[in-house]
Amino acid sequence: MARASGRLTRRDFGLASVAAGLLGAGAAMAEGDVGVDNASLADLRQALAEGKTNSSALTRAYLARIEAYDSGGPKLNSVRQVNPDALAIAAKFDGIKPSKSQPLAGVPILVKDNCATGDRQHTTAGSLALEGARAKQDSTVVKRLRAAGAVILGKANLTEFANFIAIDMPSGYSSLGGQVKNAYVPLLNDKNIPIVPPGGSSSGSAVAVAAGLCAAAIGTETSGSLLNPATQNGLVTVKPTVGLISRAGIIPIAHSQDTAGPLTRTVRDAAILLNVLAARDPADPATRNLQRPADYTAVLDKDGLKGARIGLPSDPADPANDVYYGKLSARSAAVMKEVVETLQSAGAEIVRANIPTIGWIGGPGTAMAVLNRNPESKTKFDPARPPIVFVYEMKHDLNAYLSEWAANTPIRTMADVIAFNQAHADRALRFGQDLFLAAEATRGDLSELEYKSARAMDVRSAATLGLDAYMDAHKLDAVLFPGNAGAAIAAKPGYPSVQVPAGFTAGVAGGETPDYPLGATFTGRAWSEATLLRLAYAYEQASQMRRPPPDLPAL
Repeated sequence: MARASGRLTRRDFGLASVAAGLLGAGAAMAEGDVGVDNASLADLRQALAEGKTNSSALTRAYLARIEAYDSGGPKLNSVRQVNPDALAIAAKFDGIKPSKSQPLAGVPILVKDNCATGDRQHTTAGSLALEGARAKQDSTVVKRLRAAGAVILGKANLTEFANFIAIDMPSGYSSLGGQVKNAYVPLLNDKNIPIVPPGGSSSGSAVAVAAGLCAAAIGTETSGSLLNPATQNGLVTVKPTVGLISRAGIIPIAHSQDTAGPLTRTVRDAAILLNVLAARDPADPATRNLQRPADYTAVLDKDGLKGARIGLPSDPADPANDVYYGKLSARSAAVMKEVVETLQSAGAEIVRANIPTIGWIGGPGTAMAVLNRNPESKTKFDPARPPIVFVYEMKHDLNAYLSEWAANTPIRTMADVIAFNQAHADRALRFGQDLFLAAEATRGDLSELEYKSARAMDVRSAATLGLDAYMDAHKLDAVLFPGNAGAAIAAKPGYPSVQVPAGFTAGVAGGETPDYPLGATFTGRAWSEATLLRLAYAYEQASQMRRPPPDLPAL
């Protein structure tokens, strides 16, 4: 594969403080003996338990790969900042083996740069306005990772403000961090935009895992920002039920739909991380009704598809409503056909039927017209139609975060961000901030009737008359979607999905591209993660479709 051009300037990764000994014996031992370039989290835990490596060696090995492939080589740009204390933290875990109380002891993990870390790292959401911002304390997600023994290796790049600031902003772009590239096709066009997108706003987290720059990573999703980068980069992800993982200390879009989740190379790895992250938190009322098994890894069963009823929302006899599969390219359709055949061979029953209310989702009363003034958009001066719920909740939720969590910054409100961007438009507003301007025009207290009506309509169309009715009518254990196609119908009611690599496709918007991955997504109702993991694991074991990116070998 051709190398990507290195047009973008890298930000400060903090590597100066960790460069000494980066490519020394420790890094070589971890790369050679353990193979961190494609090692699973489970593999690393076993290697640590058996004394084949230690945390310092693993951390050096990942830092070396970040230097070689993220800031050098194809310049993937997936890591916005390396933790300057990563090696010091790792050294404290040398000789400590993973255990029941510390299942991630010594394992290097990246977190998306919208998750607060109360350390020397910055928490910025990719915004130039928050370049110097830190957090008053760790987000709950980071607290739980640290308590489990994880080494917070650094902060992953992301789409600025989780891709809810400008219309048609490319995925993986931020004014502070630059452009993330797809791990499989790290090529840019003449405008420095990826030929193959790296996925949703968690693109940096996903690309880093795919490229072997960390053991696993944490991303977030409001509607597709875990599922999209997972499918584009050949990974497993769990987009959890809203309330399974605390959102406290995460820079938000919309509390109705926001959640954090793992990005990993295997289903078992995702289950391991879910065990650590899924817990009630007084700081997040959505976790109050949390339901989970004692151990997500205990539900993994290679025969877990036997007797399962899986809905396939595709009825060729009703093409007008065949929205999830009807528009797939021939290559993607062939991948999903093979997925269905694998599921059937493993004992699952496939039920083909469209979802009746899909046409209502995102329809009148749930989206608002916002004038698109993005100077690089093909639809400049046409109205875009973002979800009403996002527009209203963004101002309310972001103002709360900036007031309660942000430190070392004068930015305290969305209005402050907008003003900073306008004052530094040449650097901050390449794609504009039309969505922020629309959100700032709301009251910010969620009292408007338009907001309340839109939220009620979202839940009614996506859940009550959507997934709930569909799964009830056909007695389903899960619904199968190609890639991230079903993200919105699951995200609006806060329902979970688990995605697994399913094969490879090619082409974007009618143009030819090298091959890149496509995932298969299993979606269910609230708190059904254990069922979805069981199905996804059985499919993963039967298919074994993940392949690491080319041109990123062991050092």
